Amino acid sequence: MVRQTDASKTNLPARNATHSVAAGQTGRPPGGMTSSAWRTSARVALFGMIVNSIFAVAKIVGGVFGHAYVLIADGIESGLDVAGSFVIWSGLKVAARPPDASHPYGHGKAEPLAAAIVSVGVLAAAVGLAIQSVREIFLPHHVPAPYTLAILIVVIVTKETLFRYANRIGRDVESTAVQTDAWHHRSDALTSAAAFIGISVALVGGKRWQSADDWAAIFACMVIAANGVRLLRPAFYEIMDTAPRKIVTSVCSVASRVPGVIEIEKCRARKMGLDFYVDLHVGVDGKISVHEGHDIAHQVKNAIQHSDSRIADVLVHIEPAQ
Repeated sequence: MVRQTDASKTNLPARNATHSVAAGQTGRPPGGMTSSAWRTSARVALFGMIVNSIFAVAKIVGGVFGHAYVLIADGIESGLDVAGSFVIWSGLKVAARPPDASHPYGHGKAEPLAAAIVSVGVLAAAVGLAIQSVREIFLPHHVPAPYTLAILIVVIVTKETLFRYANRIGRDVESTAVQTDAWHHRSDALTSAAAFIGISVALVGGKRWQSADDWAAIFACMVIAANGVRLLRPAFYEIMDTAPRKIVTSVCSVASRVPGVIEIEKCRARKMGLDFYVDLHVGVDGKISVHEGHDIAHQVKNAIQHSDSRIADVLVHIEPAQ
């Protein structure tokens, strides 16, 4: 009769073995956002949509009746912000879905993808508004109405406050999309400030400076374009799985302190939405049993995940140390 043997209880030497972290060890399914992070991020995006919708209408109406093209351009940019916030919200909603058969690593890539779409939209808006602003310089002008300045003051204060709030939330949950949305608010505050200066110059300078608001609009477009490039880079890096160096350094440091670990041969990490995935090659004494190597692998996994709650899954490969 052939007797089945539990390999984990034998004293066979440990060779190459690979161990992965079970979802239950992390307290949530790998690849899915925590519910609190999702709710907070979605709340910021939705609030941004509401604010941008109100300001878009106020700016466009005020610009049309107040004869201020820069305010109309600023209102159009705010309208694009509404679309951008909706894309961010949709991206966060998709990224929050748990892994499935088609997406075993989850849907986290939807988050930087949404950020990239918004960034490209920002660049396109900057180019379109700049072209129209140049055209307006050579057309007859009306002096802007003074009340348009009051609209801009409210916008600047509100948008800067919203930027600080959203940026803090984005840093706390490490969301590229939320931080992109935050800087969208900052760019809106800057363009509104430029509009305020341009309209003020037009009002004080008289007919000779009637086109000052158009020049301000061109400056605002330059600011918008610069922010678009600034926002696109981190989203692009995340989509391309650029290594998060701080996470890699931290993981190697934690793993090397686990008893039984002799060396760290390889360590790879990548960001997936709000989570990080780690692949690790750990060198141990080649004479220990499979069971002992298995225990060391689990100790390494537990230590890494306890050191950083953002690490959703760890794959530990055990090898005999050189």
